[in-house]
Amino acid sequence: MSSFNAVYLTREADQFVARVAAIPDASLPDGDVTLGVSYSTINYKDALAIANAGPVVRRWPMVAGIDGAGVVESSAHPRWKVGDRVILNGWGVGETHWGCLGQRARLNGDWLVALPAGLSERDAMAIGTAGYTAMLCALAVRRHGIKPGDGEVLVTGATGGVGSVAVAILSAWGYRVVASTGKVSEGEYLKGLGATDLLDRASLAVPGKPLQKERWAAVVDAVGSHTLANACAQTRYGGVVAACGLAQGMDFPASVAPFILRGVHLAGIDSVMAPREAREQAWSALAKDLDRHRLAAITTEIGLAEAITKSPDVLAGKIRGRLVVDVNR
Repeated sequence: MSSFNAVYLTREADQFVARVAAIPDASLPDGDVTLGVSYSTINYKDALAIANAGPVVRRWPMVAGIDGAGVVESSAHPRWKVGDRVILNGWGVGETHWGCLGQRARLNGDWLVALPAGLSERDAMAIGTAGYTAMLCALAVRRHGIKPGDGEVLVTGATGGVGSVAVAILSAWGYRVVASTGKVSEGEYLKGLGATDLLDRASLAVPGKPLQKERWAAVVDAVGSHTLANACAQTRYGGVVAACGLAQGMDFPASVAPFILRGVHLAGIDSVMAPREAREQAWSALAKDLDRHRLAAITTEIGLAEAITKSPDVLAGKIRGRLVVDVNR
């Protein structure tokens, strides 16, 4: 019987274990596409699941990994044929359906997106859900009519996966990007990605007034809580705040003042259940507009076992940029 290696999460009688295990192919879940996974990645949600730090996994046992990129090995789906190179993001994979932190995955073909020309499987996972979410945020900024000359754009959590890619994308599009970070030592890294200025995250992380001095034409926020509330309070008339994360917290201790007195738009960004059209637009833009040298500066490659050991560091904010996982080592 053939098998594949994967990051395998189990919980029995409240005893949680995360390990690399050899899993029989016969144990793969239902699905109409079998994918030979080349690369996966560690997103914040993956780290929560692997470190047992949040209620991400809802079906046990679970193969972790909400992202994957690889080659179709077999398909009963009309859209995909053997040899196609595809990307998987979200759709409850790694939560209710076995994920892609393993050498093989069986998936619903409707969840897959074709790997754009010009991107390798490794590139796609260096981007991952974090980078794809960053592009959804950047596209929301454009969609709300904010132009590069309209003023500064704030990116919070700037050294994280979403933040790093957002800084790189928005600066490449000509926006003046201010990167919020608590890591003074990462200033050169962020400026290398295109940030024109830095802001100490501490100034956003505490309770603030409902309306503050107008500064930002737009905001990309991956932090939530007081940071998101202050960002909204500082956004200029008619600006947009794209909210996609909760690293500081799920709460939103704000008032309606920025929305009813300054016409600020709060754009919620969901990457998990985004429709195919939005996914294809985002991945096409990433393939076209994300500088590969900047992507390389964001990325660190690890193996399967390191996905387990590095997850607590992701949650603690100790990882800069993106972790791409070579599932075959």
